[in-house]
Amino acid sequence: MSTVLTLDDLSAPLRSLRLLAVDFPDLPGPVVDVSSIFPDRLSLSLHDGQGGFASFEAWRAALGIDPAAVDFHVQCDGRTGVMEAQTSYGGAHIELTGYMQVAAGGAA
Repeated sequence: MSTVLTLDDLSAPLRSLRLLAVDFPDLPGPVVDVSSIFPDRLSLSLHDGQGGFASFEAWRAALGIDPAAVDFHVQCDGRTGVMEAQTSYGGAHIELTGYMQVAAGGAA
């Protein structure tokens, strides 16, 4: 028998999102994901049309994530670069991801 989570069970990422909106209102708007599968996680992703890596970098700096903690890889299509970093903020685990089209060979 599975237990159905309530909205209250998602309070950590929702509270974190609220704090981010208050603390960083001028940052680029990311795609936001809150899921009952991972109730303590807030995923923020930024895509090519949202400023890609520049927007990712603005969020990374605002969240105080060390540049050395950022993972970069190119997806198997060879055309999409991905930057990923994680931190905690406002009681939630934050996953920050940026996607950007890259030139042949993986250079952004």
